[in-house]
Amino acid sequence: MRLWAHALGFSQVGVASVDLSDAEEGLLAWLAQGFHGQMDYMERHGLKRARPAELVPGTVCVLTARMDYLPPDTPGDWQDVEWRQHAQAGQAVVSLYARGRDYHKVLRNRLQKLADQIQAEVGPLGHRVFTDSAPVLEAELAKRSGLGWRGKHTLVLSREAGSMFFLGEIFLDLALPETAPTTAHCGQCQACIQVCPTQAIVAPGKVDARLCISYLTIEFDGVIEPHLRPLIGNHLYGCDDCQLACPWNKFAKPSQLVDFQSRASLQHNDLLRFLGWSEADFLRNTEGSPIRRIGYVRWQRNLAVVSGNALRQPKASAELRLAIRQHLHAWLEAATTTDVVREHLQWALDAPEEAAI
Repeated sequence: MRLWAHALGFSQVGVASVDLSDAEEGLLAWLAQGFHGQMDYMERHGLKRARPAELVPGTVCVLTARMDYLPPDTPGDWQDVEWRQHAQAGQAVVSLYARGRDYHKVLRNRLQKLADQIQAEVGPLGHRVFTDSAPVLEAELAKRSGLGWRGKHTLVLSREAGSMFFLGEIFLDLALPETAPTTAHCGQCQACIQVCPTQAIVAPGKVDARLCISYLTIEFDGVIEPHLRPLIGNHLYGCDDCQLACPWNKFAKPSQLVDFQSRASLQHNDLLRFLGWSEADFLRNTEGSPIRRIGYVRWQRNLAVVSGNALRQPKASAELRLAIRQHLHAWLEAATTTDVVREHLQWALDAPEEAAI
């Protein structure tokens, strides 16, 4: 089975039990604190997340899989390269995982092929594949099946691959031998907690999604609180900061799949290029990309925040400031611009003509 999985592009597979009862208390406490924010589906599905056999009746074990996602041409010093982009006013950074093809499609198709191969070997098989697409405690299942441990940022960490990988599952009605969990290796390290721009990691292993930049730029569709906007910096879609700071990611490996190669339109994270996209351009350039799911309005809102931060950046050139303001004014005057976007545009344009040095 491992050979089949590797041939399909998976880096590792494991098998977990369906008994996640000891994770239920933590899930309920997280929900009770409201840390899920606008993600109502988290509360709606409730404990079904921790009960695989209720989600898919007949399930007796879960096959877990991870797939590396760094673009194939990622340089060895990729963490330094990404940090340098964060410091440049003319950049609007898209998370590494979103620069290629939509991972939902890639993993789901390959997980189904793996399930088909298992079925061809053992006979009729009840199964269902998932990847970030249903009420599944993916990280918890990955931890229990030995794919890694939960870091203080809550992501799964592997000694061989850091955290730059996707997770997927196959719920099976076939009993397979469970794989042993691994031990945790974060020690006293606080790098991910200290680097988070919004301090969304409120305690080791606990994230308040309402503060997380990935949540704010992807899941949240409303008005971003003014005090959070400067902290977003030039993060346009998602945030990799806690992973960039993690020492274990020196072991992260580039994907072997061309699906995760960065698209030309997203490769350089150029703010002015993104500001120049019409809605038609956005739809064309994000076809088959996970970015498409946020829609053009949220894309505009995020760009307004990034632009406002660029205008407040002392190192931004006069030419860049002028070009940004021209784009923002054009959006402000457009009849199709929504009230939510206007709120962020006005905030961006309220930046001083010259940022304070």
